[in-house]
Amino acid sequence: MIPYRVLVVDDSIFMRKIISDLLSGNPRLKVVDTAVNGAEAVEKVKQLKPDVVTMDVEMPVMDGLRALQKIMAEHPTPVVMLSSLTQEGAAATVKALQSGAVDFIGKPSGSISLDLYKVKLELHQKLMAAARSNVRPIGLPAQPDKKESAVSATKPARRPPFSSGTGNTEGPKAEGRRHFSHLVAIGTSTGGPRALQQVLSGFPANFPAPILIVQHMPPVFTSSLARRLDSSSAIRVVEAEDGMTVRSGTAYIAPGGYHLLLQREGADQYRTRLSAEGTRSGHRPSVDVLFESLLPFKELKRHAVLMTGMGSDGAAGMLALKQAGAVTTIAEAEETCVVYGMPRAAVERGAAIHILPQQHISGKLVQLIET
Repeated sequence: MIPYRVLVVDDSIFMRKIISDLLSGNPRLKVVDTAVNGAEAVEKVKQLKPDVVTMDVEMPVMDGLRALQKIMAEHPTPVVMLSSLTQEGAAATVKALQSGAVDFIGKPSGSISLDLYKVKLELHQKLMAAARSNVRPIGLPAQPDKKESAVSATKPARRPPFSSGTGNTEGPKAEGRRHFSHLVAIGTSTGGPRALQQVLSGFPANFPAPILIVQHMPPVFTSSLARRLDSSSAIRVVEAEDGMTVRSGTAYIAPGGYHLLLQREGADQYRTRLSAEGTRSGHRPSVDVLFESLLPFKELKRHAVLMTGMGSDGAAGMLALKQAGAVTTIAEAEETCVVYGMPRAAVERGAAIHILPQQHISGKLVQLIET
């Protein structure tokens, strides 16, 4: 079997050597070259056409984010970012994921991570999965993204029919209502940050339902993801905390390391609940745990969505929701998935009522909830 060809990009000679050595023992992966900065990486992607790239974030001449943007605009290639496990590293990584990176690996001990061997298996798995993924061109931002404004260009030109807002995402956003009759739950994994940006930016500020979200991602990264999505959406987007009052027009993202569940308070009010119980299918948060927590609430019109991601998390929970009377269950179509794993599992189980490309999911939910 022909191995996947890997380009290793890092300004540190030590990191280039460590990463190359870690990959050399896997017959499915072959390092074809290395690059010392983003500008060199862009040229070598053009010349060598690797199957997958490992990309450091902070580098001289051209940083990893700008190199990623040029690669995705000019020669779309699967890229896995190498990120430090800090708040700054998480923010840069989430921006990279929304700019087209397939996945990321957290460096265990900072930018010069001599103990990267601790994540060797994860590195191998993510590179092979990325090499098989579906990447699509993404245009370069018109100007350097200094205020995280480039993502707003993905907003639809027309507002959904029940929107009365202007679409301005700057400044404080109004709190939604505690009383609602519809509820949306979304699960996603690899490729999810970009997919969530596409879907959430399609909802108006007065969207009359809350959205509960599980994105497979470790702690620190989920808080950065929530802030990025909030800046590019008319609705409020927050990282869920235990005991939050659930309101319409707000998306609640499960924090890394905790399951997100819904619980009732009183006759018709609801709160978020976080659980540190064991993993489900290797995940915490788990989409199945979220979906299953919605089963008792038949007074709500429930809508479940599964988008891009490896594995099958969420498929069983979606089927259970469908059988329990959910209004709709949506699986993302293969053509727009970065990895067609979780949605495929839902389709194969007969759990999906609708199979839709990513760009049509928010419109379908708006239509269903309006009627």
